[in-house]
Amino acid sequence: SDYRVIYDSADAHQMPLPDGWQERVNSFQKMLVVRCIRPDKIGLGIQDFVIEKMGEQFVKPPNFDLRACFDDANYMTPLVFVLSAGSDPMSSLIKLSEDIRARIDSISLGQGQGPKAEAMIARAQGAADEKIWVVLQNCHLAVSWMTSLERIVENTDPAKCNRQYRLWCTTYPTPDFPVSILMNSVKLTMEPPRGLRANILGSYKADPICDPSFFGSVIRNEGHEWR
Repeated sequence: SDYRVIYDSADAHQMPLPDGWQERVNSFQKMLVVRCIRPDKIGLGIQDFVIEKMGEQFVKPPNFDLRACFDDANYMTPLVFVLSAGSDPMSSLIKLSEDIRARIDSISLGQGQGPKAEAMIARAQGAADEKIWVVLQNCHLAVSWMTSLERIVENTDPAKCNRQYRLWCTTYPTPDFPVSILMNSVKLTMEPPRGLRANILGSYKADPICDPSFFGSVIRNEGHEWR
């Protein structure tokens, strides 16, 4: 039957409905039909529905802009990287610190690293207007110390804290990360790009390609301007 063709199709969510139903139902009703025939395609169907009603910008994630996220934070607002498989924000973070001329004090959390991290934060907060960023990596590996981190953030005194101080945290999704920090932080995530267009845009916006001096350092051959 015609519905069997939809069932066997690799793009079942985009196939027209047979027997004149394509013109008789709206986009949402068609999505319900797809849910009955091919439930595995409902996610793609929802994406098409959002694109139709609201626009493509609500489906495709924006390009990662670490500087814009940094500008949204301050010495009282932590920045939290929610990691995904294969993502490592440290290279981008180091590049940003070099541009701003900030010093990074980084520690990978784990067993016995909590007191060291606490001392590192205390030194950075007490520094006299010095650009110091404390990076706490792998917070999901220090579950027992998360309550101490929550206490440190909540007890930060804005009158005494170094205004150039920033606290960065990286963690995989975990229910043990303090909710109060998440609610009062700038949250970032680095998802792997999907599709050729997203991969190319991500490459052009990554270091060192996004740095104009990188292109300027190429030696020209016989006056050619090709890059």
